[in-house]
Amino acid sequence: VVAARAMFIETHDLTAFGIIAGTAGCIGVLAAWRLARRIRVDTDALGALSRSIADGNVPEVGPAASVSELGRLGEQLSTMSRQLGEAHDRELALERSRRELVAWVSHDLRSPLASIRATAEALEDGVVDDPADVQRYLRSIGTETDRLALLVDDLFELSRISAGSIDLSPQPAEVSTLVTTVLDGVRSAARNRGVELHAELGEHPPLLASPAEATRVLRNLVDNAVRHTPRGGTVEVTVTDESSEAVVSVVDECGGIPNEDLDRVFDVAFRGDVARGRDEGGGGLGLAIAKGLVEAQDGSIAVSNHPGGCCFTVRFPWAASRDGS
Repeated sequence: VVAARAMFIETHDLTAFGIIAGTAGCIGVLAAWRLARRIRVDTDALGALSRSIADGNVPEVGPAASVSELGRLGEQLSTMSRQLGEAHDRELALERSRRELVAWVSHDLRSPLASIRATAEALEDGVVDDPADVQRYLRSIGTETDRLALLVDDLFELSRISAGSIDLSPQPAEVSTLVTTVLDGVRSAARNRGVELHAELGEHPPLLASPAEATRVLRNLVDNAVRHTPRGGTVEVTVTDESSEAVVSVVDECGGIPNEDLDRVFDVAFRGDVARGRDEGGGGLGLAIAKGLVEAQDGSIAVSNHPGGCCFTVRFPWAASRDGS
């Protein structure tokens, strides 16, 4: 007012300035009040959102806000809540898998140990003295010991995968040689179960993988297929080209996997329903180990149902594509 009186000589000009300044001030106060009211409403909504998150609720979207900055903050809180909820679900699933693993392994350890103990006590007490029976008992002890050793090896391999301490040396390897080696190793077990093995290999360039680990992946898949295929069924292994990857498919006749279980097939200690349930020598670790070994070599593994059974698909990069040629 003092500055205006010093600047304006005419009373009319001073009056006009006062009217303009008063009007602008009223509009400014009204705008500030409306903005403060919108901010208060938005902050109340954010407060309700934070309390909801604290109660364990996971909102799909953030609260509608009239102030863009507060709206973005609400969206960020909702996104953070969803991510925390997903992490919590993963942690619960992991803990459930740990409990299942302990339960399965405890059972699988007790069974061969009990058999070995009973057989050893029978030999010690002289229950059997016929040389043929003694040899049979000794072979039984050897078989159960092999089961224990296999389970311990699987646990050790799984711990290495979980710790990320696998030392792989990828190199060019003939996929047909790997598959043939695996099939030769399981042919006797398949014959005893009355399961036929078919292979369609063809001519393919070398893939880039660690031969020992790649062989173990394929062996686990074929073993799994043979165990779950009924007598008179067929297990088919095929190798195909797909852009820069070698695709190895293992198809069995297990009857299929329930759709709700497909996402859990590669979980630790998962054994599915009764039809695909407990099998001799299995610790429920083979598929989990296969997944870890494949992903450690920049490959991928998947499972899907097909008429009469399921198909496990493993993808490895071609050596030429990794070399850039």
